[in-house]
Amino acid sequence: MTDETDSRLAALMAAAQDGDAASYASLLRHCLPIIATAARRQGVPPDRTDDVVQEVLLTIHRARATYDPSRPFLPWLNAIARRRAIDALRSHGRRAGHEVHAPLAYESAADHTPDPAERLDRPGEQRRLADAIAALPDAQRLSVQRLALGGQSLDQAAAETGRSKVALKVSLHRAIKTLRARLGNEGGDV
Repeated sequence: MTDETDSRLAALMAAAQDGDAASYASLLRHCLPIIATAARRQGVPPDRTDDVVQEVLLTIHRARATYDPSRPFLPWLNAIARRRAIDALRSHGRRAGHEVHAPLAYESAADHTPDPAERLDRPGEQRRLADAIAALPDAQRLSVQRLALGGQSLDQAAAETGRSKVALKVSLHRAIKTLRARLGNEGGDV
């Protein structure tokens, strides 16, 4: 890039720092190809270049007050672009080392967890659950009956009981925790 380009971008950034939105928009538009080129030079694959460009634009936005208008603009921009490109390459490398692309593996894997409905069909399990629910404090029992067993939405239960949605959610959470403790959390589901 030429000194003229750098001077023009530095002037736009200085105006943007002074609050000129049009200059800021123009600056960002002019930076797009520069950022993309810097990302490609760092080895960012074409399918991730746009992500790097977006990250650089966000960084420019957050760090624009740190730019010193008396200094060249392009080295400041290129340093940010290089860092974001390296971040993207590291992030991809970490994920690629842990991820396996096997879309059918999830669908074809056998589920060995017991079906909660089968547990309730065993003699006495329904009675144990009913007794445990009956022993809950009133607010918790009401939340379980309305939300978990009755299938009501939070809005419906709140309208019918006069309790807030937050109170109903807290009561349900506490009830589930209590039921798991009482029933021994055999399968992890209550």
